[in-house]
Amino acid sequence: MPVSHIRRTVSRLVRKTKSWATIVGLTLQGNAVSKEAKLKNCKNPVLMIYGFGATRPTLAILEKRLKQDGYTIFSLNLGGIFDTFNTDSIEDVSRRLDEKIERLYKKYTFRGRLSIIGHSKGGLIGNYYVKRLGGAKRVKTLITLGSPHNGNPWAMIAAYTPVAWVCKSLRQMNPMSRFIKDLKAIPFPKALKVFSIYSKSDSICPFPVAVLDENDHVKNIEVYGLSHSELLIKKNVYNAIKHGLRDEMPQSWEDVSRQNIKDHLEEKKKSKLRLISGIKGL
Repeated sequence: MPVSHIRRTVSRLVRKTKSWATIVGLTLQGNAVSKEAKLKNCKNPVLMIYGFGATRPTLAILEKRLKQDGYTIFSLNLGGIFDTFNTDSIEDVSRRLDEKIERLYKKYTFRGRLSIIGHSKGGLIGNYYVKRLGGAKRVKTLITLGSPHNGNPWAMIAAYTPVAWVCKSLRQMNPMSRFIKDLKAIPFPKALKVFSIYSKSDSICPFPVAVLDENDHVKNIEVYGLSHSELLIKKNVYNAIKHGLRDEMPQSWEDVSRQNIKDHLEEKKKSKLRLISGIKGL
């Protein structure tokens, strides 16, 4: 094996380990965050939703960048184990989110609809909120980062552990669950812009579980070579988020992502045909 290849592999491993350690360190800070957002009469605020097993500080790096670019950012405590780690069912969390958003609109008199950025399970919560709870009346843009819209195969393994019986959302994220099937059957409201940002190098939310069925207002955007935690850290992801918030996503990014998904599906189909042909030849 060439030395250059070994160096690149080691470099990627070190980079991803550092990113993972950074996110874990932020997560373990718990849900105590300083209330810096000036929500009173703010225009088009941005709600950030963290994922399963995470906490509000998990989003700190992304939140800081958005604030520096003038966005009004806020997050909410989603409860769960120790009232912290977002382990409750997606329906329960989404309903609490809906109630809190309505209270905030009345208290701070927000101007205009808000945008939602959801990481991992947080994207599924946003998905459920806009589809099942009428959230589109409050939301203009939903951006998800490595979210298992088609269910997560890891949840199938978790289903055979005691954790799944304590954490209903793990059972819900099983690709074969009724929850995922029912949610996929409902189209996103047309008044809503949706961007699913994903990476094929994401081993926690493996491709193509984050891929949505596209139409004029629902798009998939691929970022390259990034792990699940790096979706919250890397600047190229942040650039894609900013384009999504402004509804200025480059057409070339959409086209390349769409072609990559198409190529994957075609290769998958060919592999299936080769497998069937091989079985028949036995």
